[in-house]
Amino acid sequence: MEKFILGLALGMAGGALLVANNCKLRYLVKKNQEELMQKAEQYIDSKLEDKKE
Repeated sequence: MEKFILGLALGMAGGALLVANNCKLRYLVKKNQEELMQKAEQYIDSKLEDKKE
């Protein structure tokens, strides 16, 4: 499940970057990509902590 979420996030960000022609729009997409990746990492970390307990 975690690999699927990461793949989905990367695919969405990559597709958005291909579509985005405007420099300002690219910046916003990259910013959103970073936020999404941080959330995905936090989710995976929480799942790993749950498995340890």
